[in-house]
Amino acid sequence: MPILANGTLIDISILKTQIIMNLESPKATVNKSQQEVFDFLSDVKNFESLMPENISKFEVLSEDKFLFALKGMPEIVLKKKEVDEPCKIVLGAAGGSLDFALHVNIEEVSDDQSEVLLSFSGKFNAMMAMMIKNPIKNFIQTLSENLPEAI
Repeated sequence: MPILANGTLIDISILKTQIIMNLESPKATVNKSQQEVFDFLSDVKNFESLMPENISKFEVLSEDKFLFALKGMPEIVLKKKEVDEPCKIVLGAAGGSLDFALHVNIEEVSDDQSEVLLSFSGKFNAMMAMMIKNPIKNFIQTLSENLPEAI
């Protein structure tokens, strides 16, 4: 629906168009078995040790749900939505108006080494997608970089 703003006709429907955003972290090599990595990441309280330095809040809400906030950003609640032991964990938005998921894929390299790939997917309007793309990309990259030391 077009609107008039400061003498300019603007079509707001463009802002309502949903964009599917998919981002991936670099693969993290972890010197632990696939099962050990899976067990570590299955416990949501362990995500606190993966968080960036600019975290302002982290709280475990239940055995499958946690809340976190980065400085200057709103609080986000993530909940385990899907588990495929020992290779996959999917955390998704728990409430709120945003639809997104953080996928954790764990590949066995050897008996005592694994590779972890974090991927983020979500549906956002064009304006929101533009605003959050770099912060989300940096966030999942930091989680990936912190993983080998945290386990």
